[in-house]
Amino acid sequence: MSLASQEDLMGMQAISEVVGSTLNLMQQYAKPGMSTKELDEYGRQLLDLRGAKSAPKLTYGFPGWTCISLNDEVCHGIPSSKRILQDGDLVNIDVSAELNGYWSDNGGSFVVGQDLFQHTDLVNASKRILAKAISQIKGGVRIAEIGRLIETEAKRSGYRVIKNLAGHGVGRSLHEEPHEILCYYDRTNTTRFRKNSVVAIETFLSTKATYAHEKGDGWTLVAKNSFAVQHEQTIVVTDGQPIILTEANHMWN
Repeated sequence: MSLASQEDLMGMQAISEVVGSTLNLMQQYAKPGMSTKELDEYGRQLLDLRGAKSAPKLTYGFPGWTCISLNDEVCHGIPSSKRILQDGDLVNIDVSAELNGYWSDNGGSFVVGQDLFQHTDLVNASKRILAKAISQIKGGVRIAEIGRLIETEAKRSGYRVIKNLAGHGVGRSLHEEPHEILCYYDRTNTTRFRKNSVVAIETFLSTKATYAHEKGDGWTLVAKNSFAVQHEQTIVVTDGQPIILTEANHMWN
């Protein structure tokens, strides 16, 4: 969406604070021995307390309140009472929701318990690259150049980007124009970021894979023979530094 009034900005700030704080609290709540369904139910309670509605459930009928993906799962993991968090698991939580007609989206990957499999470097690379990408976004910048930056930085860190997943516009619905803020350079994309637009910027990194494939459950996408992470913030594009609406989450720590 494009912010047209102070009311729009306040509406986006309100829902972004909700999803940001929900993600933060869910990350803190996650513990080895807990099922992903139990973690998701905690997320539902947090959204309910604020009067917010789960965006994936509202938009797509997703079988969960948040998306919780583990290890080789890149995104859209279905919460389940059978999926038990283990020490060292690489966990991604994606929280998106609607409140008073405004929608916001954020996500973050982290290691639960002890980092038994040395995933911290991958997590930190994704955080660092997302922060750098966001710092370069302003009105008039080509979307493709941000994709180039993400891919270049990922390669420098020894990782690959997932090419068939992308960031997107957000605000009056979960997915809006621009629909493809890719993690690599697409020379055919001449679209530029517009001042006052609201977008969700995402990094999708993996240890080996460059494409995410359907797992077979109708929702989950996996990076075959790889570990994968995602980090995401909803921002407002300005003439200078963007406004990071979802910075309530602790992914920068």
